[in-house]
Amino acid sequence: MSTTAGQQVRVDRPTRLGLALIGILLIAANLRVSFVSVGPVLGDIRTDLGLGAAAAGFLTSLPLVGFAVFSPLAPAVGRRLGLERTLWAALAVLAGGILLRSAALPGALWIGTGLLGLGIAFLNVLLPGLVKRDFPHRAGGVTGIYFSLATIVAALGSGLVVPIAGDAPDGWRLALGVWAGLALLALAWFLPKLRRRTAAAAAATGPVPAYRSPWTSALGWQVTLFMGLQSLPFFVFATWLPSIEASHGVDAATSGWHLFWFQLCGMLGSLGITAVVNRLPDQRLVGAAASLLALAAYLGLMLVPALSLLCTVLLGLACGSSIVLALSFFSLRTRHHQQAAALSGMAQSVGYLLAAAAPIGFGALYDLTGSWTLPLGLTAVLMVFMGIFAVLAGRRRYIG
Repeated sequence: MSTTAGQQVRVDRPTRLGLALIGILLIAANLRVSFVSVGPVLGDIRTDLGLGAAAAGFLTSLPLVGFAVFSPLAPAVGRRLGLERTLWAALAVLAGGILLRSAALPGALWIGTGLLGLGIAFLNVLLPGLVKRDFPHRAGGVTGIYFSLATIVAALGSGLVVPIAGDAPDGWRLALGVWAGLALLALAWFLPKLRRRTAAAAAATGPVPAYRSPWTSALGWQVTLFMGLQSLPFFVFATWLPSIEASHGVDAATSGWHLFWFQLCGMLGSLGITAVVNRLPDQRLVGAAASLLALAAYLGLMLVPALSLLCTVLLGLACGSSIVLALSFFSLRTRHHQQAAALSGMAQSVGYLLAAAAPIGFGALYDLTGSWTLPLGLTAVLMVFMGIFAVLAGRRRYIG
């Protein structure tokens, strides 16, 4: 009987891991596409609603504000309600926010975008915990896989949003609203599993071990600042590349496909860093290399805008590798999953607050100067600081 039971465990375990991976990937598909797809149709939104550049920058930064405000709450809510239940609720909020954002109602664009940010904030913080719980010895590889999928879906969203919008005056509403389907698909997948998985997770949960708070750790702040600075070039680029290229005569559809290549190269960067991050004695070299690529991309876009596609490729590689590195630091610089969750909440809160200010400031500087030179140059300077914190966070150390 025990032999049969043991065989059953061996048979069932791959199936359970496969189902767990499907759930993780369904969540991952929702992490980026709903807000990066705004960039290619931002001009249509501005024309339709009469938004200035600073207001448009705030619109694209509003999800990041949600990340910053709600990320610290996610670990505590997840412990109280259960991981699956909290993720399911976050997906529901995300789907509702996407649909509301596309509605032709007063204020719906702003309220829906805010709800979208709330949902993704919880998904961003809690998904690494789900990975570490279900794949404790493969967390780095699974992180790279799920983030690569998120990048692929975002790339498709960036490339398809303009064709979906078509020539209709408010076609952008449909083009942004269709992505609610991904959230609804993930909701349907998790719904029948909530009771069983939540009960199992609660039974497996022991007392919370004592750990040093990352808020009081220099290393915690180094990881956090790297998280914010590496997020900054991605969101600035995803928001403003079409507008920058439009000023140099590039049409919206071409810019949308440039963003597709940006996301695709991001996927390659994510997979590349996943393959090497656990084989190196520390992560200083790869962090510095990603920062140099980002610096070269922004300097190139400022000095030689005709090479914008090359700059797109370089920045895609930089952003793809640096985000997986930042997410990996949550596990690599902590000793157990509770401390990792605390560092994740801190880094994504403060880090995305820094990133949220960037598209707003970028647009405001353009409004002030009438040129992209100053905002691009200041972003390049920030990439130098990104490299500094990449080296500091990349040292082989642990938080208390």
